[in-house]
Amino acid sequence: MRDFTLDIYRELLETLLKQGYELISYRDYLAAERLEGEKFVILRHDVDAKPENSLKTAQIEKSLGAKATYYFRVGKESNQPEVIRAITRLGHEIGYHYEDLSLCGGDVQLAWEHFQTWLAYFRQYYAVETICMHGAPTSRWDGKDLWKHYDYKSLGIIGEPYVDTDFSDVFYLTDTGRCWDGYKVSVRDKIPEYQDEWTKKGLSWHGTEQLIAAVEAGKLPNHVMLTTHPQRWTNSRAEWWKELMIQNVKNIVKRIILWNKRN
Repeated sequence: MRDFTLDIYRELLETLLKQGYELISYRDYLAAERLEGEKFVILRHDVDAKPENSLKTAQIEKSLGAKATYYFRVGKESNQPEVIRAITRLGHEIGYHYEDLSLCGGDVQLAWEHFQTWLAYFRQYYAVETICMHGAPTSRWDGKDLWKHYDYKSLGIIGEPYVDTDFSDVFYLTDTGRCWDGYKVSVRDKIPEYQDEWTKKGLSWHGTEQLIAAVEAGKLPNHVMLTTHPQRWTNSRAEWWKELMIQNVKNIVKRIILWNKRN
């Protein structure tokens, strides 16, 4: 079976629901007062490219009664107003997938101004309350460093997943690298302070079928953030093969970047 299709994404969500998980947005996680032991999965999507794929995953989620968060970048490869409007109409949360430091060449003041401008832009479509860093593995700047100088909460933002999530309680899963154990090649989309601990506990799976089996066996923690990049989830064979080849090249580049940082 081909992995990273829309069909297997639906199967993953259906399995989570059958096992008693509530599928929620990031805003709902931040706003909720949850009972100890309650099972939930935060559905987070980074819309790096091909926003039409995000609309398809949003439709699947809507059909299952799930709510998710979609983070959009400023570039045209992500920022498509008709898709943003359609996803909000489905009841999902929209947020800003910021990369202002990289776009502004590391100029902190200019990046802050750029951030405010684009936050206002996305608020035309949705009352944005959460934001999320775009990893930008080839950039020398870490987008989160902007918050060493400014406070996004002064603009009515209530949370940023990498900053405001309690990862001592919430297990992190991401499809970065086009697999579920892509933290091995990820430059920034990972939680390094907890990753070794999770791996020692056996909380590491490569493919979606393995992840589904783990959910069915009750091996997934009760509290999870599940991050996907919908550009790579498709039922089109041509798109599927193209994405596979592109991701294989990206993973090689990421390994080189990580090797250079360590040496």
